[in-house]
Amino acid sequence: MGAPATSLPRIAAIEALYEDEEFSHRELAALVASKVFYHLGDLDDALSYALGAGGLFDVNARSEYVQTILARCIDSYIEARVKEAEGAADAQQPDPRLVAVVERLFERCYADGQFEQAVGIALESRRLDQLERAITASPDAERTLKYALDVSQRLVVSREFRHQVLRLVIRLYEGVARPDLSAICQCLMLLDDSDAVATILFRLLGGSDDETLLAYQIAFDLVDAELSAFMLKVNAKLDQLAPAAPKPEAPAAAGGEGGAAAAPAEGGEQMDTDAADQAAPAAAAGQAAEAEASPFSKRLALFKTILNGDVPIELERQFLARHNAADLQILKNIRGTVEPRNSVCHSATVFSNSLMHCGTTVDTFLRDNLEWLKKATNWAKFSATAGLGVIHRGNVGKSRTIMAPYLPSAPGGSTPSAYSEGGALYALGLIHTNHGHDVRQFLLDSLRATQHEVIQHGACLGLGVAGLGTCDEEAFEDVKNVLYMDNAVAGEAAGLALGLLYAGSGTDKAAELLAYAHETQHEKIIRGVAVGLALVQYGREEAAEPMVEQMTRELDPILRYGGMFVLGLAYCGTSNNAAIQKLLHFAVSDVSNDVRRAAVLNLGFVLASTPEQCPRIVSLLAESYNPHVRYGAAMAVGLACAGTGMREAVALLEPLVKDSVDFVQQGALIALALVLVEQPESRAKPLREHINRLYGNKASEVMTRMGAIMAAGILDAGGRNATVGLRSRSGHFRRTAVLGLALFTQYWYWYPLSYCVSLAVQPTALIGVDASLRAPKDFQVVSNCRPSQFAYPPPVKVDDKKDKGKLPTAVLSTTARAKARAAKKAKEAGKEPGAAGEAMETDKPAGEGAAAEGAAAGDKAEGEGKEKAEGEGKKEAEPEPSSFTVDNPARVAPGQRKFISLPDGQRFAPIRPAPSGFVLLRDTQLDAGPVEYLFQEDKPAAAAAPAAPAEPAVPAAPDAAPAGDEPPPPEPFEYIPS
Repeated sequence: MGAPATSLPRIAAIEALYEDEEFSHRELAALVASKVFYHLGDLDDALSYALGAGGLFDVNARSEYVQTILARCIDSYIEARVKEAEGAADAQQPDPRLVAVVERLFERCYADGQFEQAVGIALESRRLDQLERAITASPDAERTLKYALDVSQRLVVSREFRHQVLRLVIRLYEGVARPDLSAICQCLMLLDDSDAVATILFRLLGGSDDETLLAYQIAFDLVDAELSAFMLKVNAKLDQLAPAAPKPEAPAAAGGEGGAAAAPAEGGEQMDTDAADQAAPAAAAGQAAEAEASPFSKRLALFKTILNGDVPIELERQFLARHNAADLQILKNIRGTVEPRNSVCHSATVFSNSLMHCGTTVDTFLRDNLEWLKKATNWAKFSATAGLGVIHRGNVGKSRTIMAPYLPSAPGGSTPSAYSEGGALYALGLIHTNHGHDVRQFLLDSLRATQHEVIQHGACLGLGVAGLGTCDEEAFEDVKNVLYMDNAVAGEAAGLALGLLYAGSGTDKAAELLAYAHETQHEKIIRGVAVGLALVQYGREEAAEPMVEQMTRELDPILRYGGMFVLGLAYCGTSNNAAIQKLLHFAVSDVSNDVRRAAVLNLGFVLASTPEQCPRIVSLLAESYNPHVRYGAAMAVGLACAGTGMREAVALLEPLVKDSVDFVQQGALIALALVLVEQPESRAKPLREHINRLYGNKASEVMTRMGAIMAAGILDAGGRNATVGLRSRSGHFRRTAVLGLALFTQYWYWYPLSYCVSLAVQPTALIGVDASLRAPKDFQVVSNCRPSQFAYPPPVKVDDKKDKGKLPTAVLSTTARAKARAAKKAKEAGKEPGAAGEAMETDKPAGEGAAAEGAAAGDKAEGEGKEKAEGEGKKEAEPEPSSFTVDNPARVAPGQRKFISLPDGQRFAPIRPAPSGFVLLRDTQLDAGPVEYLFQEDKPAAAAAPAAPAEPAVPAAPDAAPAGDEPPPPEPFEYIPS
């Protein structure tokens, strides 16, 4: 805005007075000039003269002028400080006058008690001295420390400065009267200081009972971050600190199998032995060793069952199985609308069932539809078998038994097909996600013993998922040998597996892999290696820049495609402006549609920490003429806003659901399901209704129907008791979840990778455990909201018109008349014709009840969940209570967490209240008698494994499937002319 011509001489006169060094009121002239320029809209000159006003510029004033100039001042100071810290070429020392104003602003914050504001300015301007002063001067230092820790993880862009802040926070935490050891361990984990974490935990385990409970709580928090390599180093350090501890560890763990939920670790290693012969001696030896073990050894043994993941996995599995509320009628309706020859929708239905029952061990749908499953052939058979790994995720104790009929070492009978073998090895990895120590050697042996590309493909994927982030050198070499065989099918999986094994490590081996990507001629291998390199660079931020620069400048569009994922995963959750600018540049300028789609999609990973910004940033891209860009925009919003239910995200995605291009509709449906998973039914109901209209609409494109079926599975993930969570309950990003979603997006090229979305599934549970790591029944929480607000969706009504599991049998009129006469005679005789045979096909609820009788414990819970939902519907007339009590373990939806409170007077009290996750409980009434624990009644059934050997036989159908794609001929019938 220019100044009026008549005012220019007056402004010039004021400026001249300020520049006259002999003028006694120079500062007043500067202040007047600053205000004039401010009203003229020239903020740069207004700031310059305000700095010249010295003490006359009052930072304590509350006028709009002062606040605007202060904001400009802070922005200029932060920019100068960042350039100076990063060593930019145009970096200069901040103006001393600018520094003086900022210092006065800090003083004002301290005087007004605005310590959190001072923390924010100090972090943005990289002033560690002022950060320390703000924390120490605060009357509530612990609260300010927690705020500083949270803000530093969300807003500090520089990784190096963030680590400096973490070290300062640790030092200040140690100086308070009661240091928060849990927060200190979280900081040390982010700094990758495993030795310090192990030292703190070792000290706590040797302390009082309350300190031991705190050590257990910290262990649960560390495991929730899913950093396998870090956990292994902590475990190794604990062994060094307590060299005698490993001896009692095994018997203690065996004894815990009957008490704590630690059985899975031992079960997997004894699958090939005669358990009946060894059970009694092992139990006796375990009891003797437990009696001799010291209290510290017992504590350490229990602690390691947490750190190894055995206890958390088993407790979550029990929760998902007991609370399973998945509606089988949805799957039956989908199955009834899928044409026999439509392999795309058939595979999508199998995927939907797997994710809908993720972790529940409920495979009723598969058992009830064996004939339908037989239609899966080749890679569809591979995927169907791998789906068992999603259903039984976490069932690590019986994984080998469950998958035995399909594994290469299956005893007796005919040899399973290579596609079933490969899918079974992949399924083993999915079952042991991030905790593959029990199956590592088996997967390695299977990989070494075969030369079949499909089996190698499954073994590589299984090994990568099970050993995610472990930096296993031996496995790396074996998988690399498969890669160098230059087989397109096996090589693609090998490239991905190498990235998974060294996820987030930034290993130097990445250069070797990139060199091989230049040498091979197979596009599948190049893509697998490119995405694998992105996994290696996860969370590396500035350290990944050399790889980003190299891959984004490649001539091969596949390598540039991988470069987009390197950029997105390296800066995941940082909201880094430079990374966002690069991705936007490629999104609008690259000549390859694949690269443009990947660039927009990876904006979702970069903006994961600030999901509210993602819809705004990609809103224009969602209206692009290029459908690939629109698809990327939809998936970016789905990834960044997963599980949030954010209204802005839904508003952006709803128009894309009706896009003119089928794959854009597919991406929008999947993204909407990711956003609305585990949200109140009032929010998800429109999407459910739209999905119901799409999957049965044969006029819709196959890709759209596929997206609708996949979205139905995502929406009800984990039996409606799980969400897609990128963050752990302590606020840090879950590496396994982020990488799982990155692999899930590769379903565009390779459908079996869609099952990797299960890596991001997070149970929405609050599970209280006591010092024995068992869940007591006598623990409850209160949800201060209406029960219907977060209740399960009502069951879907039976639709006989859509439920057509088989092809219709031709029935002639004469046959119909003959049957009618027979029915009439039977009725007169007092019989019920067809009661045995016809009910299995037409009476759907009866069929469900019969299937439920032979299902696992989760089936029973499913029926109870439905009955409960129906019961709630009948009580609509009654006034709904404003709060309700939930027993341990409690289902707590993400939006419900803010309503959770703990009632007073309970026997068990949490050592650290939390609205979700694992909570350690202190027994406040030790003289109240024996404690009654959950899951104990399930243990005999679990040991017998209702069909643990028989459960895997469910997808036996794929093995018996014919080689061709033709449907079976119709049933024979007799033609009787009239």
